[in-house]
Amino acid sequence: MVQPVISVAGVSVGAEGARGVSRALPEEWPVALVYDGSTQAVMMCSPQDLSDFALGFSLTEGFVGSAADIVDFELVEHETGSEARFWLVPERAGAVAKRRRAMAGPVGCGLCGIDSLQEAVRELPSVAPGGPVFSHADVLAAVGDLRGHQPLHDLTHAVHAAGFARPGAGLVMVREDVGRHNALDKLIGALSRAGIDPASGAFVMTSRLSVELVQKAAMVGCPVIIAVSAPTAHAVRLAEGAGITLVAFARGAGFDVYAHGARILHGASDVA
Repeated sequence: MVQPVISVAGVSVGAEGARGVSRALPEEWPVALVYDGSTQAVMMCSPQDLSDFALGFSLTEGFVGSAADIVDFELVEHETGSEARFWLVPERAGAVAKRRRAMAGPVGCGLCGIDSLQEAVRELPSVAPGGPVFSHADVLAAVGDLRGHQPLHDLTHAVHAAGFARPGAGLVMVREDVGRHNALDKLIGALSRAGIDPASGAFVMTSRLSVELVQKAAMVGCPVIIAVSAPTAHAVRLAEGAGITLVAFARGAGFDVYAHGARILHGASDVA
């Protein structure tokens, strides 16, 4: 099994000259998603928690509707990458064809390789109204606690984390990856394996809130996303339509709330 962190020699150049250094760097590893013998996507990931990633990706991209659609699964390691092999119930053949991806997806873009613009902006299921309500303290605690559950980031300063938090209970689970979309897929897969309903809490992200993160949350019914960085305008519009609460700029003593703010006890001020 490939290690997620590799020590790499380099030369550090500064005002006082050059010196040899050894840096802990995150590995990137290709993972092929194979359904009933046909490869549908190849994603570059951190090479850990790959079974969680494969299940989460399959759920959020619509290849499967639930774990019940999976007849069998195996993770096969090769010298140059891994294959996540799924065998699905016959009824899923149409969904697999619809969400086919034609090329490798780099970690920087969760939508790369999609065959059509219609699939990139596909209609999303609406998250049920109501659900968990987070206090000001809940939000800040979740973000603060996430920082303490990032061992790969501590070593490399080059990976993202996705956590799942519940009101009054804090973080329940965390996953890391070089790609923010992959980290969320890993988390969703792990939640599914543990029998934890995403509708009972919030996804907590170390990254900006972009369209594909909202899409993935909607696909599994998570009603709240919390992030330390900004949302895109498109992500806010998408969240509004899907019934998802977005909490952004969660750092220090405050945060902003965009879309469906009733799930947050302290709303955002109107800022320029």
